Amino acid sequence: MSLSSLLRPRRIVHAHCDLPCGIYDPEQARIEAESCLRIIEKHDASDDKLFRARCIHLKEERAELVKHHLDVLWHDYFKPEHLQQYPDLHETFWNATKQASKVKQSLDLAAARELLALIDTIDEMWKGTGGPGKTRVSGRPA
Repeated sequence: MSLSSLLRPRRIVHAHCDLPCGIYDPEQARIEAESCLRIIEKHDASDDKLFRARCIHLKEERAELVKHHLDVLWHDYFKPEHLQQYPDLHETFWNATKQASKVKQSLDLAAARELLALIDTIDEMWKGTGGPGKTRVSGRPA
């Protein structure tokens, strides 16, 4: 057995960053979801087949990023004690990630708007649990 095989990680993990930085904000998911909505609008307004294909590809990437950002927030920021305050927290996140999948799979503007509404609900939960004060650097502009 070689030294490099002994030192090679046995498993690879991925996180929103390389350190447990403690910075969480649903705004990351919202920006990607807004991008999906605008991309769908641009797709629908164009007759250029190549441009429309690029729109679909980019929208799918952005929708996947929405799912990633929601997943990090759900699993790393929210704690069991938050369920007391928001008993529908898990269902809300589950619905939001399912909605992000719908946006990824379609060109439905209504689906993209619904995703934004779900992210707004998550944002309210995050703010209600003290998210901005707990997870963001003080002095951040409002």
